Amino acid sequence: MSGTSEIADVAVLGGGPAGYVAALAAAQRGARVILVEKQRVGGTCLNVGCIPTKVLTTAADLLVRCRRAGDFGLSVPQASANLAALMAYKQTTVDQLVGGVEHLLRARRVAVVHGEAQLARPGFLSVLENETISEIPARHIILAPGSVTADLPIEGRDLPGVITSTEALNLDTVPARLVVVGGGVIGLEFACIYEALGSQVTVLEMASNLLPDATDESIAKRLQSILRRRGMAIQTGAAVQKIVSGGDALKVYAGELMFEAEKVLIATGRWPNTSAIDYGELGLRMSGRAIVVDDCMATNLPNVWAIGDAVGGWMLAHKAMVEGRVVAENVTGGRRHADYRSVPNVIFTRPEIASVGLTEAQARANGVEIKVSQFLLSANPRARIHGETDGIARLICEAGSGRILGVHLLGPHATDLIAEGALAVQLGATADDLAWTTHAHPTLPEAMLEVALGFRDAAIHMQSR
Repeated sequence: MSGTSEIADVAVLGGGPAGYVAALAAAQRGARVILVEKQRVGGTCLNVGCIPTKVLTTAADLLVRCRRAGDFGLSVPQASANLAALMAYKQTTVDQLVGGVEHLLRARRVAVVHGEAQLARPGFLSVLENETISEIPARHIILAPGSVTADLPIEGRDLPGVITSTEALNLDTVPARLVVVGGGVIGLEFACIYEALGSQVTVLEMASNLLPDATDESIAKRLQSILRRRGMAIQTGAAVQKIVSGGDALKVYAGELMFEAEKVLIATGRWPNTSAIDYGELGLRMSGRAIVVDDCMATNLPNVWAIGDAVGGWMLAHKAMVEGRVVAENVTGGRRHADYRSVPNVIFTRPEIASVGLTEAQARANGVEIKVSQFLLSANPRARIHGETDGIARLICEAGSGRILGVHLLGPHATDLIAEGALAVQLGATADDLAWTTHAHPTLPEAMLEVALGFRDAAIHMQSR
């Protein structure tokens, strides 16, 4: 793209969930928008994150259910994975969704520039495209550069067979033994995928429990127990120092412990993608790697905004999308504040985990007098029908009013069920509001009804303790 004197209303750096949603929403509101993306639109989420990973988790779940067909009086002989076909289906799904976003951008007349952009100064992006640098002037600049895989100093991480989540999405064979370094969201999702596909999986987490800071501690402990019962090896308090190649195996050392594997997946989280851009020289306020913004997503520079993973906090596509909508209003004359009260966290393990609002520990740390209600999914008829009764619903409520402060779920379709909890938190609903909402029978959401009834010690299908 050659330099242009025509000023866009909005120029967006980055075409991931934050950036492309900001571009689409601003265009809906009448703005002339330019979106700069160096790779494919959709960012990490659509291309090498949320979407392809969930294709694999869905396939792994279906494979496990086929193997359990006998429990339902059915016969599905020789259920197995065709990894090449599975990866092809994954890519087709990704391509279709990326194509859908590209179509929407064209339909709303968003100009898409494929190049590597940087903030030159307020009002201008510099773009490297086909070895040519040009500038894009715009009244408002939105920074949405996303995130990158955290690069921790583990000796041997560059050895053949040591992979990141990106490579784990494109393996051509299922490793007989897989060591996953990191017991967070990414690590556990891949652990469950490859366990279902046939790997003997070992998870190494340096913290004292799985999913540190990601979910309710009691939920994390229940998941750990379930995974161990299935045969997955889990070692907490294991800080990996080095990986060495030993013949036909990789050896992973964590203190005095050693684990052998065919593949080692480094799944130690993600960082804001800001290291290659000297924002500090421009006077852009930073907090470590994260860009500092106010609750309208404005930076300290005039008419420069930032959204998505680059501003830190929860690195979640749906949070980024909300920020994209917030900033789109604000660059087109509105005054919208980001509201993070009802941002759900969803984890596609087997069984699934989902949460929204405060954990029990957070509520107590805030000095709130609370009452916790629990309901076991073994008492839910639909969970029984599914043959998936390893689960629990937990409700964290303000003791006096019953106002719902947090909802935490472990079990089948928890990532779908959390929508009701998110709405309850957003609206400031009480346990009684939830309890007097009629839930269809027999369905999994009845667990939400029962856990709400439990606030008054009035659960119908489980004896109060």
